[in-house]
Amino acid sequence: MSKTDRPAKADLRRTSGRTITVSGTGSVAASPDVADVRLGIRITRPTVQEARGSAADLMGAILAAVRAGGVDSADIRTTALSLEPHYEHDRTAGKPSLAGYQATNIVTVTVRDLERLGPVVDGALEAGATSLDGLTLRIADPSPLEAAARRAAVADARSRAEVLASAAGVSIVGVVSMVDGVGVTPLPTPRLARAMADTAPTPIESGTTEVSLSVSVVYAIG
Repeated sequence: MSKTDRPAKADLRRTSGRTITVSGTGSVAASPDVADVRLGIRITRPTVQEARGSAADLMGAILAAVRAGGVDSADIRTTALSLEPHYEHDRTAGKPSLAGYQATNIVTVTVRDLERLGPVVDGALEAGATSLDGLTLRIADPSPLEAAARRAAVADARSRAEVLASAAGVSIVGVVSMVDGVGVTPLPTPRLARAMADTAPTPIESGTTEVSLSVSVVYAIG
């Protein structure tokens, strides 16, 4: 142990039990660079064979349009697939009657170039997609932003502790403990509206997202 280490440790021993506990928050804003969107079909046909065949044809066209929009096959995954009887209330019989079979096929598409998001959505809708939901915008790798937010949170905690220590007529002599808080990343609410005219593109505004993290620090005072 070097001589320079001993005074600091002695200070911490003498100030045992004398602490200031503060929390700090750090935030960093950035623009999203990845989008996830659910696209699919939900159709009803008189027979199982017709429902299955129509659904397969439509989804094939949708997937072709999505790939043509620049989306890699690895970024397309099926998230819902079903085929079930569809019943309607028969007033004459007074009970539900079989009206056909409903086929549902939903895929989640990840678009890594937001400039292509509008065209991908339009292409899927033009190819026959009957559902569009679950659009989320995110940052592919939030690690650098989280590190910056953490540093800002620690600096904020230190600043708060300095103010409290000064007001109390004491000084900060070390850190007793530090707890990394839960990070909160509120995502932007994207604006997506399908224009009435077939020739009008779907406008999508990504906005910004803010990565916020908190820390709780216990400082020893003397």
